[in-house]
Amino acid sequence: MPARRRLGSRALRRVATISVHTSPLDQPGAGDAGGMNVYIVEVSRRLAARGIAVDVFTRATSSDLPPVVEMSPGVTVRHVSAGPFEGLGKEELPGQLCAFTAGVLREEALHEPGHYDVVHSHYWLSGQVGWLARDRWSVPLIHTAHTLAKVKNAALADGDRPEPRARVIGEEQVVAEADRLVANTEEEARQLVEHYGADPRRTLVVPPGVDLDRFTPGDRAAARRALGVPADAVVLTFVGRIQPLKAPDLLLAAAARMLEDDPSLRGRLRVHVVGAPSGSGLEAPRQLEELAAHLGIGDLVRFLPPQSPDRLALHYRAADVAVVPSHNESFGLVALEAQACGTPVVAAAVGGLPTAVRDGVSGVLVGSRDPGAYAAAIRAVLARRPMLAAGARRHAAAFSWDRTAGALVDAYAAAGAEMAAAGRPALRPVAGLPTVPQVAW
Repeated sequence: MPARRRLGSRALRRVATISVHTSPLDQPGAGDAGGMNVYIVEVSRRLAARGIAVDVFTRATSSDLPPVVEMSPGVTVRHVSAGPFEGLGKEELPGQLCAFTAGVLREEALHEPGHYDVVHSHYWLSGQVGWLARDRWSVPLIHTAHTLAKVKNAALADGDRPEPRARVIGEEQVVAEADRLVANTEEEARQLVEHYGADPRRTLVVPPGVDLDRFTPGDRAAARRALGVPADAVVLTFVGRIQPLKAPDLLLAAAARMLEDDPSLRGRLRVHVVGAPSGSGLEAPRQLEELAAHLGIGDLVRFLPPQSPDRLALHYRAADVAVVPSHNESFGLVALEAQACGTPVVAAAVGGLPTAVRDGVSGVLVGSRDPGAYAAAIRAVLARRPMLAAGARRHAAAFSWDRTAGALVDAYAAAGAEMAAAGRPALRPVAGLPTVPQVAW
């Protein structure tokens, strides 16, 4: 077991992870569950493997959920009651942050002072909760944004709603308060500094990883047999939530353009869309199917629900190309998973995707929203697939969740040592809440 890092005068023992709006137990690819859920699950497991316990606080969304679930050894998911279980959209959650925060503080108050060594919040809603917990417990606040409203609003898909001003303000507050801001890429770090005034000294880049034991190259013919895909098919695969931000419609338009350019492909082309409607996509859940029919490719498109990780690996192995045409991505874990399975990627040259995909080595990056440009990029990948597949495997191998967890432990330790050196005091007790004595670093 790796040696534990120290926070001031003591070892790092327990992390409070805050994920208000989505649970690590949720299935990625539907609702609000996506790459952030995978990130929390994988990092938490690897912290636990280092002897660091993790409590993940998330909002209870069903009366059937037990208050506490052991996700894996050393990782506990705590369901906090905050508002009605069902029927609450993400945009309504700011009104429940007080109730959620109270649940988090009460859990900590049941233990001896100093129960948690670090708060790590994910997404701005969680950052608001982590901000108060940091001050109450006198521990460092580490924050990972995952997506940024100002960046998203600057690259809105047609018909998508801009993020509200309240979110922008909330993000600005969290950026100002966090002891460390963790960005997925250099580009995201730049965005935090330029658009949010983040302190570069407190902003660090820690790339996400990929499960290299689960997402591995395999027999493409066997994967196709398992999925019922013809051996000679040309398979283009999209994995993600069905919403305008992810732009699966662009893949359908590109596939239609490929058929216009080469009608002989009709007997072999297959487009797999793996995911479920989410966000503004819930307002027209059949819109993508209707678009496929309108484009004349309804018979070639296969819509599949979100898949388990092992089943998802089969879909990646069966594909000729994975396509990630998002309007923006803070990183793009799907691209990394596909490459780990030996499948090259065609992706939008936005956000973190130029880090997740090496242009010309593990796939092709597209700087246009034109379906013709995507069709050309897909054809280019198909023409050089063996070389790009080998490059995809090499590129993905440089990313691992163990490395991510190790860098985060270093960030926790540095922030804790900085807090100890500054002698930052905890807030005075609030009337009506349990007294939480100041932690002695």
